Amino acid sequence: MYSPTDPSIGHQSPASAGQSARYPLILLGVYSVWWLFLAINPEYPKDWLLENILVFVGLGLMIRYFRNLRFSDFSYTMVFLFLCIHAVGAHFTYAEVPYREWLGLPMDGRNHFDRVVHFLYGFLLIPAFIELLNARAEIRGIWRNLLPVALVMAQSNLYELIEWLAAVIFGGPLGQAYLGTQGDVWDAQRDSALAALGAVCGLVIYRAYERFKDQK
Repeated sequence: MYSPTDPSIGHQSPASAGQSARYPLILLGVYSVWWLFLAINPEYPKDWLLENILVFVGLGLMIRYFRNLRFSDFSYTMVFLFLCIHAVGAHFTYAEVPYREWLGLPMDGRNHFDRVVHFLYGFLLIPAFIELLNARAEIRGIWRNLLPVALVMAQSNLYELIEWLAAVIFGGPLGQAYLGTQGDVWDAQRDSALAALGAVCGLVIYRAYERFKDQK
């Protein structure tokens, strides 16, 4: 039976891992429909395109190497949820997602949708990072927990650098829309910290789930 912590994941095909490709394909199909729906008349088309460039790269790599690097269905579900939420942020731009109107919350103060998504980046994607490291490196002891969190933090900080570079290159309203600081000089640091916190929380839950499965 396939285990998400099996180091040989990177050398297994879906068939040899005892998994069908049907579930990931269903998720991909549902996400494609959701993405196309939110691609219609985005609030800021140029910002929408910038927000989706990394999605095209990341999802393209997962599809390209699907047969060589197969994640668990659980990880695919978490990635699917994150991508669906990100598509909402890209459609409206993160600083203007009307979640407060949807939830009946006060409209004053900062729009925190981007903060939530940075937390969810760590929380929802940590299973995939764990399985990626298990597939490509033999890690033991405390490093099994430290390295996945460090990888999330590194990617989160890289994204903040990409945001800064895009703001410098494009400038004006487009650069500000993509950067999305909303006047917070510590925006990048807070976003990175939330991604790290989400990764730690997700890691704790993932390890608890592993122990629960082992005890059954």
